[in-house]
Order: sequence, then structure tokens, then C-alpha cells
Amino acid sequence: MSDPGGVAADQLRAFVERIERLEEEKKVIADDIKDVYAEAKGNGYDVKIMRKIVSLRKKQPHEREEEEAVLDLYMHALGMAGPVAPEG
Repeated sequence: MSDPGGVAADQLRAFVERIERLEEEKKVIADDIKDVYAEAKGNGYDVKIMRKIVSLRKKQPHEREEEEAVLDLYMHALGMAGPVAPEG
């Protein structure tokens, strides 16, 4: 079924409805994640650090190492870290 503009209305509607269902599922999952963080916080864990750990675990080891090296470089440049240890 197409309109004069060449859009298959049934197919378009199906895509939109699938996206809407997935968006609702995403909201439910986000709420579940929020609940887990709240539970962890209630048990004394630092949620900010936990979020950072989750973020780091998503990355490959070489990506983490590169990020840490750049962070270290920037911190030294801003005087936020001790002097760079000599290599050798």
C-alpha cells in the first residue's frame, strides 16, 4: 500500500510502532538500572565510582590505557599530579 509520494504506509507504521515499543523497553531497563544503583548506594557503595567502572569495563584494555595516559598527561600539565617519573 503506497500513497502518491511513494511511501509504503503500512511498512512505515510498522517501523514506527517497533521503535515505540523498543523506546518503552529502553525506559523500563533504564528504570531497572536506576533501581540497582539505588540498592547499591543503600548498601554503602559509591555509585559514581560504580558508573565509572561500568564505563571502563565496556572499553578494550588498549582504549583504557590510552585514556589513562592522556588523563595523566593532562593532569601533569595542569599541576594536578606529581612530577613525571623518569623512564629507565
